[in-house]
Amino acid sequence: MKLIHLSDLHLGKRLNEFSLLEDQAYILDQILDLVREEAPQAVLIAGDVYDRPLPGAEAVELCDDFLVKLAGLCPHLFLVSGNHDSPERLAFGGRLMEKSGVHLAPVYSGKVEPCTLTDEYGPVDFYLLPFIKPAHLRHALGLEPESYTQALEMAIGQMPLRPGVRSVLVAHQFVTGAQRTESEEVSVGGLDNVDASVFAPFAYTALGHIHRPQSLAGGRVRYCGSPLAYSFSEAAVPKSLTVAQLGAGDSLTLRTLPLTPRRGMRELRGRFEELTAPAFYQGAPFREDYLRVTLTDEEDVAGALPRLRAVYPNLMRLDYDNTRTRLRAQVSAPGPETRSPLELLEDFYRLQNNAPMSEEQRAYAQTLIESIWEEQP
Repeated sequence: MKLIHLSDLHLGKRLNEFSLLEDQAYILDQILDLVREEAPQAVLIAGDVYDRPLPGAEAVELCDDFLVKLAGLCPHLFLVSGNHDSPERLAFGGRLMEKSGVHLAPVYSGKVEPCTLTDEYGPVDFYLLPFIKPAHLRHALGLEPESYTQALEMAIGQMPLRPGVRSVLVAHQFVTGAQRTESEEVSVGGLDNVDASVFAPFAYTALGHIHRPQSLAGGRVRYCGSPLAYSFSEAAVPKSLTVAQLGAGDSLTLRTLPLTPRRGMRELRGRFEELTAPAFYQGAPFREDYLRVTLTDEEDVAGALPRLRAVYPNLMRLDYDNTRTRLRAQVSAPGPETRSPLELLEDFYRLQNNAPMSEEQRAYAQTLIESIWEEQP
């Protein structure tokens, strides 16, 4: 059974105040062409369809057009909500669309029923698990998971897995050890980490959430990555779709289909005079790309941003790297993102009380922090 796996479309996203809607429409057309060529039995979309829970009308229209065309090319489409999506809005009309082969994960209620497809080797059960937190298990099942890993274990434990039957999971979580980029939301202290071992019952786990394509657990747990770069940390990361081929028993083969964006994303570095010299930019293929420019001039250049944009119309970000900025970086205190919430609270307590927290206080604070963090939407 051939499956195409994609995720993290983030439709409607704006990056440095630039709308990426045209770029997204371009890459979605490319995806449709690849699906047409590959003729898979199913397409898996592993969450973050939209960039925000209340997407704009243009993003909704683009998504609707894409899903309609995709459903016309492939007999089955499986889709789950991610942490950027509203699960209620994304699941709307799911029972109606199921008649057209479009299977939407409902809001998590503790019950995940499979959809079964069949190939020459027998049945394959597909399970759709939207993005979940430990709080979802408490609300839906009255369970008390102590971590994201335990929450996923409990959620999977509720699924009616059939021994000897191949199964596929579509989910949206952060697996410990996966390489992040700057464009994903990060939980302080790694509270959202999930151990890859929880996905052992599945022949293939199609994940979303991480924008860099990568495999874990010997390839059976896979991030296909986002179809476009959504931060400059992804400028050199090739984008692709993942094709997963399920065979008999545990047989699984993976390959990728490259995606080419309408505009690239790259970084330029040098002195202002160098970067604005006609000999440097005229005829250059990167002139229309989304750019981050780092000027190395020792003195700030007056009106640098508009003057650079006259040459590079899609300049998104301007930075300086010189003696002044390096000195400022040396004297800056470490950012709070390097410490967990408990460590920050301990530092504050020590400053206020001139004494460390007791073990009892630390345990109570950790329980409170986890409860508050997990309850966030």
